[in-house]
Amino acid sequence: MSKIQALRGMSDLLPAQTPAWQYFESVVNQVLQSYGYQEIRFPVLEETDLFCRSIGEVTDIVEKEMYTFNDREKKKISLRPEGTASCVRACEQHGLLYNQTQRLWYAGPMFRHERPQKGRLRQFHQVGIEAFGFEGPDIDAEVIIITAKLWRKLGILDAVTLHINNLGSPQARAEFRAALVEFLNTHKDQLDEDSQRRIATNPLRVLDSKVEKTQQLLDNAPSLSDFIDSESREHFAVLQELLNAAGVDFVVNSRLVRGLDYYTGTVFEWITDKLGAQGTVCGGGRYDGLVEQLGGRSTPGIGCAMGIERLVLMLEELNCVPEHVYKSVDIYVVAPGDVSAQALALTENLRLTLPQLRIVNHCGGGNFKSQFKKADKSGATLALIVGESEVQNKQAGIKFLREKREQITVNWNDLATELNALLSY
Repeated sequence: MSKIQALRGMSDLLPAQTPAWQYFESVVNQVLQSYGYQEIRFPVLEETDLFCRSIGEVTDIVEKEMYTFNDREKKKISLRPEGTASCVRACEQHGLLYNQTQRLWYAGPMFRHERPQKGRLRQFHQVGIEAFGFEGPDIDAEVIIITAKLWRKLGILDAVTLHINNLGSPQARAEFRAALVEFLNTHKDQLDEDSQRRIATNPLRVLDSKVEKTQQLLDNAPSLSDFIDSESREHFAVLQELLNAAGVDFVVNSRLVRGLDYYTGTVFEWITDKLGAQGTVCGGGRYDGLVEQLGGRSTPGIGCAMGIERLVLMLEELNCVPEHVYKSVDIYVVAPGDVSAQALALTENLRLTLPQLRIVNHCGGGNFKSQFKKADKSGATLALIVGESEVQNKQAGIKFLREKREQITVNWNDLATELNALLSY
């Protein structure tokens, strides 16, 4: 009988890999809490219409990439391809938006049926940040500053570049889209195949083409900046002042549009050259019309999403994950002889006193030598020896497994203090 394998593009995360993820997630949690953002969680399955109405029915995501099927009640449902639409749905359903402000974040798996490649899978994971009820550019600046703070704490700020742009009002964007479509149709035979297809589906995405010949042609295309309304210009100017005041460097990129239909006004991306072709690690912008588009009352919103796979890959390649993160064991308790009950009680007391330490009790018996082999193989920094003589004297031996140091003996009353001093990271 053949073995069952994971589905293509849906990968397992093994114990050797999870420490870097846990480290990333803990830093995200710490940074977002420090700005007063609260976590929200919502299902991975939603009605398909939610994404058709938010992302747009003629986008690649809806037409080609969503995992969509009929459930037993013949209702059309989809695995979520992104988080913003689900977040809006959850907030509107539970009355969190009208005449209120919300600062929210979430993390979890998203699903898109596209060609798997390095840093991009069919089941991938994102952290999303969303803020509702704020109209001014100060919240735009805050969301961007949060991401910059996160890169700084992770040690990758020098490896990413912030690109920002102003899409203007929905009316300005519509007028620009019409002018761009006219230009692209006039030069359709000079465009690459993908860009030709996008003229009818999502023409603004042509601006983001990676084909050099297409980019050269776009030098003569209508400019979005010529269509921007005065209110949006002022908003964008203040945003730049705020970012400068906060010391966040940025590049104004007039061809940055983002791939989803609901964006208006401010859009931004953090881009890196450390991951080859997959350069964007975080992107977002304003979506002031989305709540109303999904049936709620008009509510301004801004958000962003970052790909965890790509960011963890960056952390690993740039050696930004602290070494101690990968340690699964700090102390391995060796208990030769008939003292397992006393050793277990002592260990439980240490776990209560020093909850930050990872302590493993030897299980399965065995002599002193075999237990030490297990201790060494575990990767522990220290072995704590609790034998019959140690129990009699209410002491424990501490053996250094990773250093050439003499073994020491410590009284039980002093053990927690000594271990804390030896293992402070």
